[in-house]
Amino acid sequence: MTLSLIISTYNWPRALYLCLDSVMQQSLMPTEILIADDGSGMSTRDVVEHFAAISPVPLHHIWHEDRGFRLAAIRNKAIAASCGEYIIQIDGDLILHRDFIRDHAAFARKGYFVTGSRGIITEMLTQKVLKGEIPTLNPLMRGVRNSNNVMRIPFLASLYRTFGPTRFVKGCNMAFWRDDLIRVNGYDETFTGWGREDTELAVRLNNSGIRQQCMKFRGVVFHLYHGKQDRTTLSANEERYQQSIRQHRTRCEKGLDSYLSPENTSPTTDKN
Repeated sequence: MTLSLIISTYNWPRALYLCLDSVMQQSLMPTEILIADDGSGMSTRDVVEHFAAISPVPLHHIWHEDRGFRLAAIRNKAIAASCGEYIIQIDGDLILHRDFIRDHAAFARKGYFVTGSRGIITEMLTQKVLKGEIPTLNPLMRGVRNSNNVMRIPFLASLYRTFGPTRFVKGCNMAFWRDDLIRVNGYDETFTGWGREDTELAVRLNNSGIRQQCMKFRGVVFHLYHGKQDRTTLSANEERYQQSIRQHRTRCEKGLDSYLSPENTSPTTDKN
């Protein structure tokens, strides 16, 4: 199984540096890494070029012009540019446990997409991490919230997958079969601004017969603290999400197919 790791980012190069550094330390590397960049400046490009030079696997920078929050669009472009059978999706403000990719690979099952969890670290601890004062993170460290989300216990992960409740979708830690994303046409690009683009995608996957499985106690990530995003578009995005539920949508009109060849296998997006 080939694995594509897609990392979304926007103008936080130091966080992306730490995220990519944790990727370089993985016990199982993905087949490729794609940076889904929503219009960052040159500082982010410098970080990407640094890691592209040292990465043991291909690392591609997928960028578009900064015209506001267009996360759905840049993720679609990265998905189209990917070559993996299975796509692991994270945000660039996460620090990954060294077995993160291995855990996702072990969880992959046909007919399912995966939603993971995250442990949030406080603003004070985040500042220490960003300054390089804290080289590693662990669940028992002071300043780690939701510590049960960053405990890696594979035996409990298997039990939770079978018996645990369905969790809220977190777009910062998800995984899909690429063919399933093509089937539902990826992210709905009418979602602009913060919110609901990931949960709406999950609705269409479920409506298409692709079931959600929840990963807890594996696939551990630490989420660096940042302020809240501008949520002025949330009510409009919420209404689009509710429409997908009411209309039992399985496919969006403005989505992934804009960047794919007619055979739905070859990307039309350039990789840098």
